[in-house]
Amino acid sequence: MFTVSTVSTEDIRELRERTQAGIMNCKRALEEAGGDLDSASDLLREWGLATVAKKASRSTHEGLIEAYVHGVGNIGVLVEVNCETDFVARTEEFKALAHDLALQVAAMNPEVVDDERPFDDLDSSGGEPRLMHQPFVKDPSRTIRDLVTDVTARVGEKVVVRRFARFQIGSL
Repeated sequence: MFTVSTVSTEDIRELRERTQAGIMNCKRALEEAGGDLDSASDLLREWGLATVAKKASRSTHEGLIEAYVHGVGNIGVLVEVNCETDFVARTEEFKALAHDLALQVAAMNPEVVDDERPFDDLDSSGGEPRLMHQPFVKDPSRTIRDLVTDVTARVGEKVVVRRFARFQIGSL
């Protein structure tokens, strides 16, 4: 049986701008959410998490290294971000993720990428020492893990923050 969609083109466009998800996924999410943009956004995020879980065993042998020097040159950061193909590594979205990660490391000074070593509590400065668990400096309602998960879902490949180095004048 053929059913007529009650989802407007404007709603699909707005959800796509919010989430960067594909048009058909936006339409499907809006239909399932009864036209509610926030619920549809949540659905897309859930679907993205399912997509990310499917990609967990894939190897990441491509990517890029992003360099960032803050302010007058007193803080510098190198971040290695990996993906499955060089095609994705050259996309603007992947490059933007790498740049945002470098900004995050410069601003928040994490100790490790994720769970390389156990932490009983927060570090001595009162912040989260694991990069993937930190609130994103541009949007504190999201963690770095959320940011990487969203990009993984949108580009269709596994994305991994491999390592980083942060240099600061006057620190050991």
